[in-house]
Amino acid sequence: MGNLLIFGLGYTATRIKDAMRARGWQVRATGSAGDIDFADRAAVLAALGEASHVLSSVPPDRASGLDPVLDTYGRSFPPAWYGYLSSTGVYGDRQGAWVDEATPTIAETGEGRRNARAEADALWVRLGARVFRLPGIYGPGRSALDRVREGKARRIDLPGQVFSRVHVDDIVSGVVAALTQDVPEGAYNLGDDLPCSGNEVTEYACRLLGLDPPPLETLEEADLSQMARGFYMENRRVANGKAKRVLGWSQKYPTYVEGLESLFAPQAPTGASAPLASAP
Repeated sequence: MGNLLIFGLGYTATRIKDAMRARGWQVRATGSAGDIDFADRAAVLAALGEASHVLSSVPPDRASGLDPVLDTYGRSFPPAWYGYLSSTGVYGDRQGAWVDEATPTIAETGEGRRNARAEADALWVRLGARVFRLPGIYGPGRSALDRVREGKARRIDLPGQVFSRVHVDDIVSGVVAALTQDVPEGAYNLGDDLPCSGNEVTEYACRLLGLDPPPLETLEEADLSQMARGFYMENRRVANGKAKRVLGWSQKYPTYVEGLESLFAPQAPTGASAPLASAP
């Protein structure tokens, strides 16, 4: 059994904490949902001294561009297993091409010197961490089904635009595999097997709910936030073969079809037609 310290308990890291505790590990964490105050240096250093494994899910600070964990405690890191939840956004726009862990990140190519996430990713790789590069994360309470039910789903008219995504449970199983095995340092892409447009996912969610899909909009008509608009300006397919080979990882939800069907509950608005249960 190990002793895991998690920096930042968000949507995904909380589930990793629960999975490791279920395996008998001792798990401590910083953050509002954790038991350690990130600003309490003595408490954090004591926890670091006891930890056999350390995982950070804390994103870089938007204002400074610095990684708060590395900037505050990196010089005090003891020998341990280190992991970092990163993003496949570090690959930048590839115009729909496939990327894998050997693809240079935008920090490495010089295209993204002001991209804090890419810089933090590179720092954790150099530290010798297992860096989990994640595409769009979905799961309970955070999926296309929820956006459709809440009237927040959009369909953007961008022919040829594709994304990868991953169910939160599949992230957990990949990180758990790395935590519990002697796997090499370096980056691991954890994504699904079917990169596709966001519109395709939204349309399937609408089919399950028996609702009409939202109208197609141009980027200009959609009036998206700068962050959301930036998301649509990138186009890539993320390969996951390394995680499967090295971690022995296999997804419970290899595509959005299985993922959405697992999340579906017949809660469509009154008067909606019966949901479809099969893939398109």
